[in-house]
Amino acid sequence: MVTLRADEISNIIRERIEQYSIEVKIVNTGTVLQVGDGIARIHGLDEEMAGELVEFEEGTIGIALNLESNNVGVVLMGDGLMIQEGSSVKATGRIAQIPVSEAYLGRVINALAKPIDGRGKFLLLNLAIGQKASSVAQVVTTFQERGAMEYTIVVAETADSPATLQYLAPYTGAALAEYFIASLSTNVSSIKKTTRTRSLSRRCFYLHSRLLERAAKSSSRLGEGSMTALPIVETQSGDVSAYIPTNVISITDGQIFLSADLFNAGIRPAINVGISVSRVGSAAQIKAMKQVAGKSKLELAQFADHSESIGKRSTITRIAQTIPIRPLTVEDQIVTIYTGASGYLDPLELGQFQEIISSTKTFTEEAEALLKEVIPEQIEQFLLQEQT
Repeated sequence: MVTLRADEISNIIRERIEQYSIEVKIVNTGTVLQVGDGIARIHGLDEEMAGELVEFEEGTIGIALNLESNNVGVVLMGDGLMIQEGSSVKATGRIAQIPVSEAYLGRVINALAKPIDGRGKFLLLNLAIGQKASSVAQVVTTFQERGAMEYTIVVAETADSPATLQYLAPYTGAALAEYFIASLSTNVSSIKKTTRTRSLSRRCFYLHSRLLERAAKSSSRLGEGSMTALPIVETQSGDVSAYIPTNVISITDGQIFLSADLFNAGIRPAINVGISVSRVGSAAQIKAMKQVAGKSKLELAQFADHSESIGKRSTITRIAQTIPIRPLTVEDQIVTIYTGASGYLDPLELGQFQEIISSTKTFTEEAEALLKEVIPEQIEQFLLQEQT
């Protein structure tokens, strides 16, 4: 029979009491006032921070965007169908964040950095926001066929995704791109970012600048990595003067304006030369391209005021059309533009002219003389081929 000693029991109890510690965890909680259309109004989150993540009782995560005197506006990162009025919400003390690594290369992910390509868990960055799933799949297939997925990450939130996730997708892309800039393990040269937020001008300007100003080039000390942002804005009835387009234009180095009328007329790419502007301009072109393209661009922009240029404008417009995913080299572009701007309508072989442009990067007198000599010969050969 085991004998119990009172002193041993009291010592054990005393040790347990000494080891006991009370941990008080203060949690900032609130109550759902209303929920609908991807937005919830929360009462009681008095210490909530802008952009802080909150967690609802049934597990949905949201982001606090509107901090008002008596409630907090939270956008939901999910459908929120199970959230009920009166249910509890707690602040997490964290902002939205995603994991980053080279393992994302070649994958298709959503705004939360979760894979959606059916290839299981993870071992040029493109954002597809508000697009049809079939369109995204077509782009991914093209990348795979041409071997581009090896250095590409596709962040996709399709048209049926919650608005919050579509809103977050550009920031997900920027975060991934910044990782590669910092690590210098690869070069992400372009990011398509779409933001369709409509709000007060102050809020709009903040959102756009917060996103687009992340696209920059780091210093030589940090490795000179760079990120280029290509924001895409859908205008309403072609109104480029609305505050959303003008705000984005004020941040970027120019704009390419695509016209629905030109697209429907079969002109692809449907670029409106008169409205399109580049602050970089000809600084990014070699000298030969400046020489042959400058006059043609001016004629296209002044077309409405120069009816006598109709024939030449029509020719230049036709030769400027491109076949999707079949870009021309700079030399091919120079030959094509010169041929159309000079009044010649038929294709020609490049030959020695291409070598001159490649070596000198200048549209020399020798190159021009060679073109004038070759073009008639090509016209004659073309006519003979048609007759036979």
